[in-house]
Amino acid sequence: MMSAVLFVVETLLTLALTVVLLRLLLQWARADFRNPISQAVVRLTNPLVMPLRRILPPVGKVDTASVVAVILVALVDVAIVFALRGFELPPIVLWVRAAAIEILRTMLWTYFYAIFLYALLSLIAPGGYSPVQSLLVSLCEPVLRPIRRLIPPVGGLDLSPLWAGIAIQALLILLR
Repeated sequence: MMSAVLFVVETLLTLALTVVLLRLLLQWARADFRNPISQAVVRLTNPLVMPLRRILPPVGKVDTASVVAVILVALVDVAIVFALRGFELPPIVLWVRAAAIEILRTMLWTYFYAIFLYALLSLIAPGGYSPVQSLLVSLCEPVLRPIRRLIPPVGGLDLSPLWAGIAIQALLILLR
């Protein structure tokens, strides 16, 4: 029973962290925020980001409110998971380290699935347009472009998503 509750809570916390992190990643990728999916992400995260934005002004092109929101959600995520597993909150250094690892892990998984969907949609509907494809192009191209420079297409087949997926999985293994 407890493991089921832990699974549900961890999944919901990971989804919350993913959405807040996605808002930040879309800002960094300069995605089109008129896209309906981008608008949904913004609407979901506004209750947390907007109060922070009143306190924290942006620094250059970095939206500090979104960065702080990601960090806060990760810290809460780690604290709740520790509490549900019956542990007391770790010392601050270990808590921050666990939150940083959780942010990095979530970001890597987000990119892994985004690149997988991007590659799949390019095979199923090449040259087509959908809000999902537009968003995935904005998110994935900055990651795939450097790989394409190193490894050009073979026989017209772009293998950069494959290599990006391998690299992401290797990094996830190193994080364990």
